[in-house]
Amino acid sequence: MIELSNLYMFIAGSFILCLVPGPDNIYVLTQGMTKSKKAAMITTLGLSTGLIIHTSAAAFGISVIFQTSEVAFDILKYFGAAYLLYIAYQAFKYRNEPLDLSVQNSSGELKKLYVKGFIMNILNPKISIFFLAFLPQFVTVENGNVPLQMITLGLIFITMTIIVFSIIGATGNILSSKLLEKPNIVKYMNILTSFVLVSLGLKLALSSR
Repeated sequence: MIELSNLYMFIAGSFILCLVPGPDNIYVLTQGMTKSKKAAMITTLGLSTGLIIHTSAAAFGISVIFQTSEVAFDILKYFGAAYLLYIAYQAFKYRNEPLDLSVQNSSGELKKLYVKGFIMNILNPKISIFFLAFLPQFVTVENGNVPLQMITLGLIFITMTIIVFSIIGATGNILSSKLLEKPNIVKYMNILTSFVLVSLGLKLALSSR
């Protein structure tokens, strides 16, 4: 059982952390701006599914591997950076294609966005280490079943992520809805998306534990 005081602090802290600009919420924002609210939501669900993996890893100690092994950390880090650069290349390659919401919201496209969000999240070892460092601060050992407490906290964090990221994606879509009626704006937004993703990929590649 998690103490209420810890629970309230955790919820407040999670909300603030979800708002802090990072690879995940920036990517959701660009999906909302360049595609649709539905695309941003599906991307959010993909990212959140990745958080389930990180939560489980932290709860059962697997994240310790990335914290103690520089080789394991670097391997996953470079895979993650390469994937971000690949997504950036795709955005730049198709920058001149007109916006077609019937295609962007098709089941096939939405599945791709979900998978992209999931892979993007699980290939970031810093999230595993963050969960390993963040979740235990709100666990009370005396209350027993530490893994269950950490999983509960992880699920709360995931819920907060879905709520906050969905709002971020919807806001991005609202702000850009009028601009997206102009084809040239779509082109420049795709270029901006690719630039942001390249920056995030390089930042991840140059990061350390």
